[in-house]
Amino acid sequence: MNNEKHTQLIKKKAFELGFSHVGISKASFLEDEARKLEIWLKNNHHGKMKYMENYFDLRTDPRKLVDDAKSVVTVLINYNTDNVQKDKTVPKISKYAYGKDYHFIIREKLNALYDYIKLQIGEVNARGFVDSAPVMDKVWAKKSGLGWLGKNSNIINRETGSFFFIGELILDLELDTDVPIKDYCGTCTKCIDACPTDAIVEPYVVDGSKCISYLTIELKDELIPDEFKGKMDDWIFGCDVCQDVCPWNRFSKPHNEEWFDPHVDLLSLTKTDWEELNIETFNKVFKKSAVKRTKYEGLKRNIKFINTKKG
Repeated sequence: MNNEKHTQLIKKKAFELGFSHVGISKASFLEDEARKLEIWLKNNHHGKMKYMENYFDLRTDPRKLVDDAKSVVTVLINYNTDNVQKDKTVPKISKYAYGKDYHFIIREKLNALYDYIKLQIGEVNARGFVDSAPVMDKVWAKKSGLGWLGKNSNIINRETGSFFFIGELILDLELDTDVPIKDYCGTCTKCIDACPTDAIVEPYVVDGSKCISYLTIELKDELIPDEFKGKMDDWIFGCDVCQDVCPWNRFSKPHNEEWFDPHVDLLSLTKTDWEELNIETFNKVFKKSAVKRTKYEGLKRNIKFINTKKG
């Protein structure tokens, strides 16, 4: 079997497993991205995410993650939904966290893809990754032609927008590669203008330490800095603002992955329900949810902070 047949076989199976897009790029050192990452870290845009300083060599070269790696297979899976929180005045959570934690879903699908590759092709060394590992997933999605890096630093696809998760399978198998596409952001600055905390400090550069997703999830301090009072737009886990205003997301369609459907009680929680949230309700509604990352105490901190408002 040649490279072309291997490539077609892998892509076909990826779609059968429920991935919405799949692209392939050569496993190589990311020279430009290494330089940009170095500057981003030097400017302290990672805030207290000290883990971003670790494994720099692994982040920028997939061949250090998988011996003799030849290809990076990048997959996308749509999580967009028409479901919304019924009460417009309640604390908000990002739609990506409505259902089961995507790390589990994508990891299962990548494992299934790897098993299929071994069955059909033979002994192949590979590792699957979801964003909890030192892999620059957006870079690989871009290199694989799945979209361009938008001014909000998200990957944007012309046909489906940007509401999707990204995963990779790095393997020591030579495959046909895809080519990057051009940047279609043009002169649009809607994401920059709409960001509640001015986290997009310049086109294509996000100061993570100002991002609401960082403040509500990654920041583990007892208190959120006072400078963000009145600027959180009622978000308590993640933030969808820069994606909601992106014109390309008018092409987004609802997902068809049942694991991403919200818990039956989630969207009907009232403002009082959120303010009086107890540990039992938290464990029930967010069982196996990405919201577990911030823990009960973190979510309560976030709810309290948006209610203090400015001043």
